[in-house]
Amino acid sequence: MPRSRFDELVALAEDQDGLLTADQARKAGFTNSVLARLVQRGRIERTARGVYRVPYIPPGRFSQHREAVLWAKANRGPSDVALSHATALVVYGISDANPQLIHLTVPRSARLRRQKPKGVVVHRQDLSPEEITVEEGIPLTTISRTVADLLHSNGRIDLVRQAISDARHAGLISDSQVRQLRRRVEEHLRSLREQKEPTPA
Repeated sequence: MPRSRFDELVALAEDQDGLLTADQARKAGFTNSVLARLVQRGRIERTARGVYRVPYIPPGRFSQHREAVLWAKANRGPSDVALSHATALVVYGISDANPQLIHLTVPRSARLRRQKPKGVVVHRQDLSPEEITVEEGIPLTTISRTVADLLHSNGRIDLVRQAISDARHAGLISDSQVRQLRRRVEEHLRSLREQKEPTPA
C-alpha cells in the first residue's frame, strides 16, 4: 500500500510521542494551509503555537516535557534548549523530585514571542554544548549543571544530595564527579551560613 502524505506526517511525529513542529512539517513539504486544514478535519491537534500532535499516537511518559522543548524550538526558535532544574532530575529518574512545573533553559538572547504554555518556567542562561546531554530523546542539562542550577535557585538540599547519590548508583557520574558535586554543595551551605552570621560591631 503506498504511503499517503498524511502517513509521512505521522512518521515524523512517531519518534516524538506524536508531536511535531510546524518547522518540521514545512521541511517535509507541508504548507501552513495544509496544516490548518488537517487541524480543521481533526487529523492533527494544535497544542501550542507552532506545535502539533497526531491524536491517535498515545502520549509517552515525557510527552509534556518533549512538548515544552518543541514549543521553545518552534518558529525558528533556539536549538540549544534543555530541560533543567528539578525537571531534569525527573527525566534522569534520580531523586524524589516531583515538580509541578516544567523547567526549561533557553539562551539569554532567545526570542520567544509566542505565548508560553501553562506550567512551563523559562530560565535564560547560555549553556555550552558540554552542559547539555540527551536522555529519552530529550535534551537535558548535565548532572553537574543541574546541581549548579538547583543550588543557585536555592533548591532543596536534600533533593540535591539524593540526586547526586542516585546519579552515581545509576552510573551517570563517576566517583570523582560525586566528590566534586558534594564539595560544591558544602561550599554553597557554608556561603549561606556566612551570609546569615551577624557582622561584628
